[in-house]
Amino acid sequence: MAEIPSITLNNGVTMPQVGFGVFQVPSEATRAAVASALEAGYRSIDTATVYGNETEVGEAIAQSGVPRDELFVTTKLWNADQGYDETARAFEKSLRKLGMDYVDLYLIHWPLPEVDRYRETWQAFEKLHADGKIRAIGVSNFQPHHLDRLAESSDVVPAVNQIELHPYLQQAEARRYHSEHGIVTEAWSPIGQGKGLLEDPSITEVAGKHGRTPAQVVLRWHLQLGNVIIPKSVTPSRIGENLDLFGFSLDDDDMATLGALDRDGRIGPNPDAFNVH
Repeated sequence: MAEIPSITLNNGVTMPQVGFGVFQVPSEATRAAVASALEAGYRSIDTATVYGNETEVGEAIAQSGVPRDELFVTTKLWNADQGYDETARAFEKSLRKLGMDYVDLYLIHWPLPEVDRYRETWQAFEKLHADGKIRAIGVSNFQPHHLDRLAESSDVVPAVNQIELHPYLQQAEARRYHSEHGIVTEAWSPIGQGKGLLEDPSITEVAGKHGRTPAQVVLRWHLQLGNVIIPKSVTPSRIGENLDLFGFSLDDDDMATLGALDRDGRIGPNPDAFNVH
């Protein structure tokens, strides 16, 4: 299998362009899924406090035998823990669950506009980064106007913004903003959780042309756009398939075909209205 390309973040840290996500993977299934992913060749694992499986992610990594410095581990601060002091406590709890001395990337999970504590939360992120406990800091589900507001009180630009992104929700404005400000775009739900997307005739036609699965075509589309992706599965064969993306490429017509599918088809919450904490 080809080596996974890396993306260089705005602070010089490198991040694999393909990672393994464990959103909605039950804790009892997480250990085996992460073990399968590491065996298949993934070296980036994405979890979050609210997923309830940080402990199992850490255990799978510890048992894998893969050196820690060869891995890129992401976790996220949950909404209830926003605030300067709360963030520091929540981060230490995540470290204990993961069984690690540091994480590679820490993200504010949601902006929570009605709560409006993400700027002081970001100050805590800056401190944790300065203390060497996090290699890179970023955000998740932030809209460009949230990022603008963050910039009003901090000169530290997020390294990553992890957002819902797939052919039915292409986030052109956010991707353009990220490109202009040196922020890496990371796609969650990169294949749209399979909800009709993988049966779309346009995608199945491109898949047939290349002798690949629709999921592989969509994931390859992300890579060629420059997105970081974190597909998830608990099936070992699918875990491997989602990494087998480097023996083919999409041509301009293929990219245009997928590019024409945008329909503002959001699956998850709208960040401007999501304030659950």
